[in-house]
Amino acid sequence: MGQAQTASVEAAPPGRAPLVEVPPAPSRSPYIVGPAFDWAFFLLPPLLALGLGIALSGTALSDAPVRFFGQEKTWAGLMVGSLIHAHLVAVFFRSHGNPAIFQRFPLRFVLVPVLAWAAIRGSAVVAVAATVLATFWDVWHSGAQTFGLARIYDRNRGHPPEMGRRLDFWLNQLLYAGPILAGATMWDHFQGFESFNAVGMPWLASVPARMTATHRAWTWGVLTVGGAFLVVYVAASLRQLLRGHRPSLHKVFLLVTTGGCSIYTWGFNSWGEAFFIMNLLHAVQYLALVWATEGARLQARLRQRGLGLALFLGTVLVYGVGAELLDPDLDSLWAGTLVVSLMHFWYDGFIWSVTRKQI
Repeated sequence: MGQAQTASVEAAPPGRAPLVEVPPAPSRSPYIVGPAFDWAFFLLPPLLALGLGIALSGTALSDAPVRFFGQEKTWAGLMVGSLIHAHLVAVFFRSHGNPAIFQRFPLRFVLVPVLAWAAIRGSAVVAVAATVLATFWDVWHSGAQTFGLARIYDRNRGHPPEMGRRLDFWLNQLLYAGPILAGATMWDHFQGFESFNAVGMPWLASVPARMTATHRAWTWGVLTVGGAFLVVYVAASLRQLLRGHRPSLHKVFLLVTTGGCSIYTWGFNSWGEAFFIMNLLHAVQYLALVWATEGARLQARLRQRGLGLALFLGTVLVYGVGAELLDPDLDSLWAGTLVVSLMHFWYDGFIWSVTRKQI
């Protein structure tokens, strides 16, 4: 794991639980965990996922269907689908497994999931709407994850938390969502709206067709707005540089590789593996982030170093494979997996310090 830093607890207002573990301020390392860990699990995943996706394209692993428990999938599809579900459920190791965080939001962590499950099971309209919501919340959440990692690298470089924060946030949303709206995978993201036909909402069901009909306008809109934003972003970065704020090279590497991978895969999907590539890199980064923040606590509670990692990976991967192979006709269980997805996106909005402008 390289030069891993000793974690400390960031101060919180009186009567509130500590917010997040952060490395000590003096002589802070430029890495989040350490050189080997960061490069393997935070910095290189965009390039590694792209390379693996290209290597699998057109092979039997990616194209040949295999039946698993009555369902037809490919080995590559099973792998990435299981990782997607695994990273979704991993948030509970932080939300419910970290006592300091759980004590701050007990109703959100106990009552809301139950109510969400009941609403999805009780209404076909809510079920369809929740499925569509999960698709687009995932896009927003993925951009926010890269933003969070980038801000930590900036923090470690010694930059003030407020400097360039808003520009960084919208840059990451542009780099992730922009290629989806403007590129080859737009329809794949909007096709879920067609399910509204089954619940008597034809206007919403027609969204994919209307998006396809206006796709050229969306493409030009993204290019125009995105191009103007990039000019502003570069100008702001140069202004910061002239004021003596040198950028974090790790942040720059992360943004360039992730943005380039997103544009190439979501935008063009030349190899037909866009969903595999982008979801693989996101899931690997997230699982590593949860382990980096919660692993020491889990291992201390179990009093055995290797057992903590085995429990963490074993639990999330068993759930991931089970959720991926779940028969969608098992409505109650399917609703449970959808609740896990929605809670993952929602919890991430407040259990990490980045959203509180600490980074």
